[in-house]
Amino acid sequence: MAYIDYYKVLGIDKNASESEIKKAYRKLARKYHPDLNPGNKEAEKKFKEINEAHEVLGNPENRKKYDKYGEHWQHADEIEKQRAKQQAYGGGGFDFSGFGGFGGGGYDESDFSDFFQSMFGGGFSGATGGQRRNVRFKGQDIQAQLHLNLRDVYTTQKHTINVNGKKIRITIPAGVRDGQTIRIKGMGGPGINGGPNGDLYITFAIDDIPGFKRVGDDLYTKSDIDLYTAVLGGETMIDTMTGKVKLKVKPGTQCGTKVRLKGKGFPVYKQEGKFGDLYVTFNVKIPVILTPEQKKLFEQLAKFK
Repeated sequence: MAYIDYYKVLGIDKNASESEIKKAYRKLARKYHPDLNPGNKEAEKKFKEINEAHEVLGNPENRKKYDKYGEHWQHADEIEKQRAKQQAYGGGGFDFSGFGGFGGGGYDESDFSDFFQSMFGGGFSGATGGQRRNVRFKGQDIQAQLHLNLRDVYTTQKHTINVNGKKIRITIPAGVRDGQTIRIKGMGGPGINGGPNGDLYITFAIDDIPGFKRVGDDLYTKSDIDLYTAVLGGETMIDTMTGKVKLKVKPGTQCGTKVRLKGKGFPVYKQEGKFGDLYVTFNVKIPVILTPEQKKLFEQLAKFK
């Protein structure tokens, strides 16, 4: 397995913070996403590399293992376990850092496999005798990103995604948030030597739609009302995610006035029947063209100010 510098893939320093890693990942993922680069094999390859890098560096525990063991970071727990056993059985301990592959050097993966086979898989003897055991490893976890919009996640829906050429049917619960990651157990890479499959982690990139902005579980929208309705009061129709509703306008409503429609916001994730609120900001439209009669009436009103 060739060593890949995940820091270089994301274009960040080795001392980058978690927020810097996430920011770099989100920026590159959007740039090289297959939906934005249809038919571009290079962009598809780059997108996979970015996801792989984020899988490792975006998880503090994985990052720690990667910094210590390089491309063999997934086997870190087993390496530490076997080293402890070797020391316990009088092996004197092994300096694993001396093998180049654990630090990103030139240690070949086949040599790595042979080393484990000879030391722990094919001839390791415990206190009970020479029972042979094969080391089992969990399969690689896979990171994927799914681009949707507010309408896509307003209700619970089924969605098919393509991961490494494999179509996977998933159910997306209503209320999923932008940047949220969910895990699908056992849908990652195959296990090694009979080990369990890895998991699939899906990070959602959810865009607002025209007319609505989402903040948490609340929605924000704007509504134009004419000057006469603002002054005298009345009614106006408001768009919601489920259709239009009639909203009363109080007399003397100022431009920028905000009103709340309780329960008309976004569904709360995995809390059936619970919704956020919808906030409506009124924009009072001032007439720019007046008939002579209308102008005269405004002039008369101006005398009473």
